[in-house]
Amino acid sequence: MTSPTLEQRASATPAGRRAAVEAAAHRIRRHALFMGEVQGQGYVGQALGAADILATVYADQLRFRPEDPEWDGRDRFLLSTGHYAIGLYAALAEAGIIPVEELETYGSDGSRLPMSGMSTYTPGMEISGGSLGHGLTIAVGLALGLRHRGNPARVINFLSDGELDEGSTWEAAMGAAHHRLGRLTAVVDINALQADGATEGVLRTEPVADKWAACGWRVFRVDGNDVGALLEAFDAAGSASAVTDDGAGAPAVVLCDTKVGRGVPLLEQREKAHFMRIEEHEWAVCNEQLEAGWAARQEEKA
Repeated sequence: MTSPTLEQRASATPAGRRAAVEAAAHRIRRHALFMGEVQGQGYVGQALGAADILATVYADQLRFRPEDPEWDGRDRFLLSTGHYAIGLYAALAEAGIIPVEELETYGSDGSRLPMSGMSTYTPGMEISGGSLGHGLTIAVGLALGLRHRGNPARVINFLSDGELDEGSTWEAAMGAAHHRLGRLTAVVDINALQADGATEGVLRTEPVADKWAACGWRVFRVDGNDVGALLEAFDAAGSASAVTDDGAGAPAVVLCDTKVGRGVPLLEQREKAHFMRIEEHEWAVCNEQLEAGWAARQEEKA
């Protein structure tokens, strides 16, 4: 994969863009299962659920140079949810920023791919994650810094719905709107699950769209496993018409309702799906289900 240019996106057909992103999402899911099997456990369900979002970002939206992850003109993608690192590693491999062969080192001693994201280890990992609720505050500061430098790069911050329990997230949301950070986009994976149980039971966040709007954000809510809907939302969120030349405007949030384990029915049905322990004999079933589902969808389109 290479970074798409604005001209390439403009010239591609909607069907072509969607097909490219869907294919990238499938490969990201395949990579995530491979890494999960290396350890036999992990945050595989989140990676599968967020694969369509990550593919939309890296295969269609983000400006980057695979050979130069520190390129100053790159758009910044911040993974606030450090435990989703397995999904981001899969996306970085698909994007050509890290070698696909390196995925087999996931979670091993000395690996550049630790189980929780660390910016000091991994090319393309902008921030270290782990303690939830920090990502959006960093994104606000980064967006402000880029504006002061006259850098038009876009900042995209990925959060989980569990992070909406954190007061720091809402402080950052108000700050972003106050400073009119029009090139900042927040992406929230709403999979309705936290470590301690269903999000609704831990701390009810609905009506979540109204809360972001009340903070002064442009709000888009979509099925986070529908690539067509994601493309429309991300296009609107990053629309140049929504900001002035210096990047001032209302920030945007894309709320993505996703399914944990998406694409692998065995894992979609797991009751305890936050951190999964998958038995050795189940990995073959997971891979078979993923490939069978993909093949069936391609036949439907033919």
